[in-house]
Amino acid sequence: MSVSGGKSQPAVSVIHWDLLEKVVVVLLLATLASRLIPSAIAGHSQNWLLLLAEGCVVFFVLFRRSTNDISLRPLDWALGFGGTFAAMLVIAPSDTPLVPIAFCGFLIIAGIFFQLYAKFTLRRSFGVIAANRGVKVSGPYRFVRHPMYAGYMLTHIGFLLSGPNWWNLAVYSLALGLNIARIMAEERVLMADPAYQDMSRKVRYRLIPFVF
Repeated sequence: MSVSGGKSQPAVSVIHWDLLEKVVVVLLLATLASRLIPSAIAGHSQNWLLLLAEGCVVFFVLFRRSTNDISLRPLDWALGFGGTFAAMLVIAPSDTPLVPIAFCGFLIIAGIFFQLYAKFTLRRSFGVIAANRGVKVSGPYRFVRHPMYAGYMLTHIGFLLSGPNWWNLAVYSLALGLNIARIMAEERVLMADPAYQDMSRKVRYRLIPFVF
């Protein structure tokens, strides 16, 4: 049975939505690659790093463990899609980095490392939509409750600083806002699990230690 505002939903609905989610993320990655690869070939090496980061998201979506304990609320799906897809709407960076490009690369790589650390801790329990795919308490989940989003944020900051433009600033600001709302939606589902309630008492911060 799925979680959707307290109402049951047929398992087949979950399967259909899950398939739609996978198709859309693959298409978005393909369009992102079409925008970034030309300037990556021209010398913007940070584009390759960003494609690696977003490719990791798609890989784990495609090969995650399925679940019926998933929210089917339209708002939760909008937040899940929006939080994931918004970041894939960026365009090639400008030619003027705001800080040394090596530092930008460091931030992007640190973000990739942190999100991969979280995802390998989850293994196949990863998804885009609010769901309970099992509670993890090891690895980076000892520090914040949503370390993947912290990794995304680091990567986005690094890429934005590497060649800022107003479009990418707007895209990443939107993605951050959606992911914060997404965190709250996920916790509404997860808090129904006593194991997650216990974890939330031990790990106080959701995204940024001592801040949120």
